[in-house]
Amino acid sequence: MSHDTISRWLKSRCFRPKDLWRLVETSIDKKSPCVLIADDTLIAKTRSKKIEMVHYQYSGNEHDVIAGIGLVNLLWHNLTTVESIPIDYRIYDKDSDGKTKNTHFSEMLALAKKRGIKPEAVAMDAWYSSLDNLKSIRSHGWVWVTTLRKNRIVNRNIQLNKLDISEEGTLIHLRGYGWVTVFKFIAKNGRIDYLHEFRTGI
Repeated sequence: MSHDTISRWLKSRCFRPKDLWRLVETSIDKKSPCVLIADDTLIAKTRSKKIEMVHYQYSGNEHDVIAGIGLVNLLWHNLTTVESIPIDYRIYDKDSDGKTKNTHFSEMLALAKKRGIKPEAVAMDAWYSSLDNLKSIRSHGWVWVTTLRKNRIVNRNIQLNKLDISEEGTLIHLRGYGWVTVFKFIAKNGRIDYLHEFRTGI
């Protein structure tokens, strides 16, 4: 097919998040235990100068700020069949809708609940670990699992990396939120990650 043929086809289509849900809904077993995984992707457009929705954003692959189109994705993961299905996404373009990635994140979770999904937990990286997001997940009655930055303030005004964390996990007070359990993981290359978990009833 010619380049022009593909371009005309793309211009004639308007694929939206609700269309994705319509395609995958019948594959989602709402009775099976599952987790929701939120993450963002940057589609690099480093050679493009005049494309809509292109913004300079941090790229995990490039470990640098580059030009690209940002996507916030929500994945449904079946804990029984180990099957993963994307169920929602948002294009990050604050200039057009005024929404941050965190706003998109919260809205997708609220919509997932409205659609009848009941996850065992919501998993996300440190980018989505703001107090507002954690409280939003808690308001749904859900559990969350995330990494927190080492300088996060916990207990009585102490940085997280100053605490002694036991192998079984340590209960700490996350300032502005409440009690959570933290685990410390040390990679072979020496990198340290702090994994936090919140369960209802703590």
